[in-house]
Amino acid sequence: MRIMITGNMGYVGPAVIAHLRAHHGDAELIGLDAGWFAANVTTTGRAPETLLDQQRFGDVRDVTAEDLRGIDAVVHLAAVSNDPIGNRFEAVTEAINRTASLHLAGCAHAAGVRHFVFASSCSVYGLADTGARRESDGTAPLTAYARSKVGTEEGLRQMDLSGMRVTCLRFATACGFSDRLRLDLVLNDFVACALTSGRITVLSDGTPWRPLIDVQDMARAIDWALHREGAPMLVVNAGSDARNHQVRDLAHAVAAAVPGAEVSINTAAPPDARSYRVDFSLFRELAPAHQPRVDLHASIAGLVAGLRGIGFADPEFRSDARMIRLNTLAGHMAAGRLDSELRWVSRPAAAARYRS
Repeated sequence: MRIMITGNMGYVGPAVIAHLRAHHGDAELIGLDAGWFAANVTTTGRAPETLLDQQRFGDVRDVTAEDLRGIDAVVHLAAVSNDPIGNRFEAVTEAINRTASLHLAGCAHAAGVRHFVFASSCSVYGLADTGARRESDGTAPLTAYARSKVGTEEGLRQMDLSGMRVTCLRFATACGFSDRLRLDLVLNDFVACALTSGRITVLSDGTPWRPLIDVQDMARAIDWALHREGAPMLVVNAGSDARNHQVRDLAHAVAAAVPGAEVSINTAAPPDARSYRVDFSLFRELAPAHQPRVDLHASIAGLVAGLRGIGFADPEFRSDARMIRLNTLAGHMAAGRLDSELRWVSRPAAAARYRS
């Protein structure tokens, strides 16, 4: 099986590559990435891409059907991937996350790809304070990022992609250690704060709900989607009922795992509109052998061990371009490497598209 993973140099990609290599040793794994975060490696071991058979560099906005000839499955992770970036680059978020995703799906279909796995998000539920949300419930996206995910799902439904099995995995909020770690995610941020300053500051009143999923379990869900049978088009919440948490409980769990850490909650803060619990019963029914295995305490332990393992000790990490994705992009732009559409301004012709 020849599998292309777009956005493989992001936060989730290394876990997906490692899982697929470990469980499908005969698969040919091909990465496709623009390279925005290529330098953001957070491991003292081998680079994640060394587990690939090929690393290609290119922008998903520029993919053609010819680029996908001979590919059996596409795992589409490439995206402008959080709310702060989406707020600053709203038009680019739409262009990459929705327009380019639908273009990629069309190219994949034209090239004869059999499985297309799209990394969607539970953030599409937005404000949902009336119970855990099922796939059949309405969506209420509150940000450019969430709107782009809903728009892609709707676009995929409307396309004629007969012969290609499409799976939209509405992932819970990602967490856990990665060889390209992000600290602009709620649990990861709390662990970094606890380790560097001994103080976890919750900017909201702590009551919002968030479902979480470790990157290792995201990889397990993707593995299932790559090989599933059944409906040609499927949208499914990917996560675990047990990992619906209130933000204040996440903070206290981290404090309990890091001796001496304290929690400060802004009880006077206005309510955070982004609050939702999610029902994962459909995923549990469809993928019983690929259910999440990493619980909250294990995710925290993995983050603590991983950050200590790379000597992480910077209390000003929120200004670090290596682990805060918006800062990485801002740094590229300030240096004149990326333009306002997040395209590389200049690079050697040989790097424009590489195939080993």
